[in-house]
Amino acid sequence: MEATPYGIVHFFPGGTKEQYEASIAAVHPGEGRLPDGQIFHAGGSSAGGWTIMAVHDSKESWEKFRDSILLPRMQQGIEGGFASPPEETVIDLYKIMP
Repeated sequence: MEATPYGIVHFFPGGTKEQYEASIAAVHPGEGRLPDGQIFHAGGSSAGGWTIMAVHDSKESWEKFRDSILLPRMQQGIEGGFASPPEETVIDLYKIMP
């Protein structure tokens, strides 16, 4: 079975740009660089908080990032980062248009 792109939307109620910047710095491999398997990332202010949208090349690559990098760093605590876990929506993507 061919891997299909997998989307994740995280909403952080009350989240701020500063918390986002601190959190991304802690879980991404460097400025302007995406984690292995991630093919798209966007973050911005939304009604009541901050929303992050990410697309991975497969559900497996998302789970690997989530389980080996994202969750362990969030559980350790990220200074200045988001104060609570996000509301999460996952999407088995049908189509991505460039």
